[in-house]
Amino acid sequence: MRKYFKKLPLELKEIISQAAKVSQEIQMPAYLVGGCLRDLILGVKNFDLDITVEGDGIIFAQHLARKLKSRLKIYVRFGTATLILNDRLKVDIATTRQEKYPYSAALPVVSSGSLKEDLKRRDFTINALALSLVADKQQKIIDPFGARADLALGRIRILHNLSFKDDPTRILRAIRFSQRLDFKIEPKTLALLKEAISAGALDKVNPHRMRDELILILKEQNPFGPIKQLGDLGALSFISTKLKIGKSTQGLFKSITKQINWFVKNFPARRQLDSWLVYFAALLETFTLPEIKVIICRLGLPKGDQKRVISYYQERDKLISSLSKKRRLPEQIFSLLEPLSYETIILLGAVSQNKNLKKHLADFLEIYNGMRLCICGDDLRGLGVLPGKEYQMIFAKVLAAKLNGQVRNRQAELALIRKLLQANK
Repeated sequence: MRKYFKKLPLELKEIISQAAKVSQEIQMPAYLVGGCLRDLILGVKNFDLDITVEGDGIIFAQHLARKLKSRLKIYVRFGTATLILNDRLKVDIATTRQEKYPYSAALPVVSSGSLKEDLKRRDFTINALALSLVADKQQKIIDPFGARADLALGRIRILHNLSFKDDPTRILRAIRFSQRLDFKIEPKTLALLKEAISAGALDKVNPHRMRDELILILKEQNPFGPIKQLGDLGALSFISTKLKIGKSTQGLFKSITKQINWFVKNFPARRQLDSWLVYFAALLETFTLPEIKVIICRLGLPKGDQKRVISYYQERDKLISSLSKKRRLPEQIFSLLEPLSYETIILLGAVSQNKNLKKHLADFLEIYNGMRLCICGDDLRGLGVLPGKEYQMIFAKVLAAKLNGQVRNRQAELALIRKLLQANK
């Protein structure tokens, strides 16, 4: 394993080193497990570490958090904790456990268990690996289910025949891992996956859990691949039985990817896009607004995400019609786009190929977005204007003048206000 560790960034090496010290100090065997170990073997970057502890994961996490001076979130019910070191780096720590499913698609009943039982509860063999954090002479990978062979063969394989019936969300994960890693789903696993879909296993899952798995898929670098495969398998009915994935969907996803890349390249200082939401909204392109509202309510999208999706479909036609015109004043562009989210703007640019619209979107993001006045209410009071509706009218006129390039600084704004007040006398 030393050859794999050499490839790790220094910050990850330091975390693993400190975790190994904690393991020795408090006499709790701890292991690197799951996806981070899988990606380490495959040479794939992964800044999320998963550590499983034989003993008490929360106590282990508290000790490690003190060493690393990190923030700590504790989930007592599950015996887990998360250390958050920065925006891109976190460490999930859990106590080794076993899980039993009282019925198909139920949440599992969790109890303490051995390391082998902990690995056995996982979704696929390639995620059922462990490595002791305390180095010994060999430091062998613990691989009770043939994960390394499956990694070498590029194969997705479940651990037991009831896996998809116990937790049907594994159907979506199987497709996601297959597409991301360019692995094949081995024949028996694929047969059981299709059997679970045909038996309606996905219909038994809480829609909110399905939403979370869908979001993970839409966050992938190439989300269309797994979406297309799931559509072909009939595994997207939890969104709607009317949803069809075809060439138009593929074209729209490509256009969205292009728009997102353009935004990230040209506006690196802006907030990070919720790219998944843009792709999700695109999936609903053929539905009516009432149908869309039903879908997003059933999936339990947070209110803010619901608002962004609905605002796009409410305003789309009007926005495309207005922004496709060549002659648009900056104040008109601002009034149309300022209330919208970046995600809505990205989707508008992806849906329409109109050159005028694309230029107006670019101008808004480059010039007008977030434009503010230099003057404030105190300035109006100083000029003898009493607080009231007149404030809003004056601010709107001054902002329009600023957007149109008629005023460029505080002095010019004040001069315009005096002119407006004089005209109203």
